Amino acid sequence: MINETFVASDPTSAYEQAVKKYGDGVKLISAKQIKYEDGKLRSEVCIAVPKELFMEKSFGKAAMENNDVDREEEALLAELDEMKKQLFLMHEEMSDASHESIMQKVKKLFMDKGIAKSWLDDVMMTLMGSNILDDSTLLVSYLLEEIDESLHVQKERLDEPKIVMLVGPTGVGKTTTIAKLAARYAYLMERPYRVALLNLDSYKVGAFEQLGHYADIMQLEHITVDSVEDFTTGLEALDDYDVILVDTAGMSPYDTQKFIKTVEFVNTDMHRNLEVNLVFPATVKYEDMDDIYNNFSFLDLNSVIISKFDETKHFGTLLNFMLLYKLPMSYFSVGQEVPDDLMVASKEYLLEQFIGDLDEDEE
Repeated sequence: MINETFVASDPTSAYEQAVKKYGDGVKLISAKQIKYEDGKLRSEVCIAVPKELFMEKSFGKAAMENNDVDREEEALLAELDEMKKQLFLMHEEMSDASHESIMQKVKKLFMDKGIAKSWLDDVMMTLMGSNILDDSTLLVSYLLEEIDESLHVQKERLDEPKIVMLVGPTGVGKTTTIAKLAARYAYLMERPYRVALLNLDSYKVGAFEQLGHYADIMQLEHITVDSVEDFTTGLEALDDYDVILVDTAGMSPYDTQKFIKTVEFVNTDMHRNLEVNLVFPATVKYEDMDDIYNNFSFLDLNSVIISKFDETKHFGTLLNFMLLYKLPMSYFSVGQEVPDDLMVASKEYLLEQFIGDLDEDEE
């Protein structure tokens, strides 16, 4: 894939340039505002397109013929990678029956619980020739250690004023999670922080009332905005607060217009740190995982807040998401109660849930 950047006065116009050149199927990578040397703010939208399409649209079909050398190098690298994988598979096939059954049994156990075969193969390839592959207990322990090392946790920091924006698909619990965070920051820390709530969700019926209800109970400032101009004004009005929690509209991964509008909010010129957190459900389906990440990742995500822990006993797909995309975790929402059912993210807690699921299957 080739990344190409389009520049315009606003994100929508820049995105329309990309669509005009490549069609509706363009993949959005990032969108941001940058102050140029002339002092003017301009929007840059970056998209990813297949290399062949980029060459054809940018230089004409003749340029494709001059690209043969690069293609040969890419093909060679791909072939070497494939040979490496084939050697690993041959090793499995040539092993004695007991050895094969141990490796395959453990791999199947993890795959059945949602861990990707590609990740497991990459890890097990490093064990070729090791006696770990001969012992199911050792192999399971090794894989769990690799999972533990691959997970990342974002430390909770409130040492400077910041804006915390929550984004994510519809129905993942963003508004309730914001209420839990507000209560934590305002009342449950070593010192109380000044917290305000800002609502951007003008699409969901009752969104303002729901967040306003929590704000009234906790006696917190709460405002709602519909435009980038109102957002800027709202941030200025809340300048004295330590933490501004921002609720956004729930979005389908395929709703480009809502994404573009959210990008405009994210790229607003602001003088304090902005953290964008993806609220991701523990109940996520495997087939939805890639779409959610691919369509929210261009918002320059800082961390993942995992919700709906209380609605599933199976955590393999969630764990697989964290392994594949390497995003740090910040909080876990483990129930419906505000503010009790919120905890700082913990690798140990997530692995305990996953190991419990593994143990049930082994029994």
